[in-house]
Amino acid sequence: MDKCLICDSEYSPFVDFGFMPIANAFATKEQIKNEYTFPMKVGFCGNCNMVQLVEQPEREKMFHENYAFFSSTSNYMEEHFKLFANSVSELQDLNEDSFVVEVGCNDGILLKNFIINHISCLGVEPSKNVAQVAMEKGIEVITQFFDRPLAERILQSHQKADAILSANVMCHIPYMHSIFDGVKTLLKEDGIFMFEDPYLGEIIEKTSFDQIYDEHVFLFSALSVNYLANMHDLELVNVEPQITHGGSMRYTIAHKGIKKVSQNVVKLIDQEKKLGLDKKQSYLGFTDNINKIKNDLINLLTKLKNDGKKVVAYGATSKSTTVTNYFGITPDLVGCIYDTTPIKQNKLSPGAHIPVLPYDQFRESEPDYVLLFAWNHATEIMKKESDYMANNRHWITYIPNVKVI
Repeated sequence: MDKCLICDSEYSPFVDFGFMPIANAFATKEQIKNEYTFPMKVGFCGNCNMVQLVEQPEREKMFHENYAFFSSTSNYMEEHFKLFANSVSELQDLNEDSFVVEVGCNDGILLKNFIINHISCLGVEPSKNVAQVAMEKGIEVITQFFDRPLAERILQSHQKADAILSANVMCHIPYMHSIFDGVKTLLKEDGIFMFEDPYLGEIIEKTSFDQIYDEHVFLFSALSVNYLANMHDLELVNVEPQITHGGSMRYTIAHKGIKKVSQNVVKLIDQEKKLGLDKKQSYLGFTDNINKIKNDLINLLTKLKNDGKKVVAYGATSKSTTVTNYFGITPDLVGCIYDTTPIKQNKLSPGAHIPVLPYDQFRESEPDYVLLFAWNHATEIMKKESDYMANNRHWITYIPNVKVI
């Protein structure tokens, strides 16, 4: 039996993806000779209701000077983070005397909105290449991992924070107690800690299993976040669903007893219990659904190959690493993946070794079918490519089930 990272209770895995590579380890032929893999299993803790990876690679293997994800490559995310910043400013009545900290600021896509309004801010970002881009936007960045000791060091040179923010980062961090201790240390008495991550309820309902990869050590719910906050004399005061990343939740946490707890929290916890997110049986059904998608997609790709159809993929996402490796999708089923991120281009995908080509070449490729790995940006992508795909070409999607569009 394995021990829960949050409450130290014993729990059992409910899905085993086998050995997986690092999701963002796109590499040249020469670099893949000693490809690192780890056993990727997911478990549910019946005590604190946290869903988590049983084992996670060392953090330096995932977040480093060649980190492959830049938030600002999506126009939709630019707008999303602008609205996020505005809502925080309004909620906390921020001004030139305020101070905002972001844990995992990436390339500064969120914090730049505070800089524009002359609100002091600090980014914490361990991946040096993306941190550099944020610094070029005039943002002060510490290139380290956030934890309680760092929060204490920040206090030596900065004031306490009116808001501590994070987006698609908390779920990456196994040492959650040091994070919450750091937040409690750094947060003003009436401050808020607001973070958003892929939402467990959506993942179970949609079978969006590819949200599970090396970086995502936790899949949060209001039940588990509420339990975790209470362990640190903090409390969950609001929840707001987001459509980002195929369905996310924004959690607002404050010092206990300082802010009024929204009815949104009460309703969501009630809804989660009805969904069975506090029961192991719900997760066993999730595993069955994954395997149905696996069989359906492999059968479709095999049939298309036998019919002489050309299939390529769109979006060399972190999520695609789980799909290609767990399903066994090889370059003979999907010829290549087109992607807009320069650091991934002209490399091979982790584990499956499917060539990743520059997006500029997509329209010259003349595919019959395009497998959409970046399904969480489907609306934006399908609109962008509608004229090209209208010419008797088809999309293949697989969340919540396999479908040809």
